[in-house]
Amino acid sequence: MRLKLTIAYDGRPYEGWATQPSGNTVQDFLQKALTEVAKQEIRIQGSGRTDTGVHALGQIAHFDAPDGLSMNPYNWVPALNTKLPATIRVLDCEQVAEDFHARFSATAKTYTYDLCLAPVLPPLKAGLAWHLPRQLDPATLEQALGVLKGEHCFRGFAARRGNETGETSYRRVISRCDLEATTDGYRLIYTGDGFLYKMVRLLTGSAVYAAQGRLRLDDLEGLLDQPAELPNGRAPYCAPSGGLVLDQVVYT
Repeated sequence: MRLKLTIAYDGRPYEGWATQPSGNTVQDFLQKALTEVAKQEIRIQGSGRTDTGVHALGQIAHFDAPDGLSMNPYNWVPALNTKLPATIRVLDCEQVAEDFHARFSATAKTYTYDLCLAPVLPPLKAGLAWHLPRQLDPATLEQALGVLKGEHCFRGFAARRGNETGETSYRRVISRCDLEATTDGYRLIYTGDGFLYKMVRLLTGSAVYAAQGRLRLDDLEGLLDQPAELPNGRAPYCAPSGGLVLDQVVYT
């Protein structure tokens, strides 16, 4: 039986999603909980990585329940949550087709990024928003997001993992790139068919720079669709991890 998990987590205590030798990642804690419940080792596959300090409300992962284990999907939720830290929670578990894959079956993802413009960052928002007491122009911020929307080569907005090849594709479609007001700032909302390494943080940092008058909109546009040699350079700033949330993963 292949099972699909919907997972939420506060990313502050962890070194990202993907398993690491330290064992201090969300995937490591989930695999440990699954192994304790099933009494045998279980590996899980996530929809994608999130970096150290990045949060999730709708991360997706799948695993194959061992043969002979008769526990129904509903019962996995409380069984796993009793084994997990309070900052990681399984929200849902459902049976899916045998060919479902958390990563390769995904058709879109939505991320949000919170900006706090209050003069003083509320302590309960530490690690949950990017504090920007310096004035920015929301109209320019919205214009900058409009520049980034659509189908483009986002090579200039991709950090290097070190495993890139000449065949790596940097073309993505951003179908939503919106700005919403919050009580003390703004929320940026991105929906796309896929995102490159640190792409949302680089998009956010660049849009904020434009809104602060530190980057011209035409220079921002020039970072898109560059040839391989990147004559216009890379995105000027990677926003902090704390404001970023993986909100939803979409499957057809």
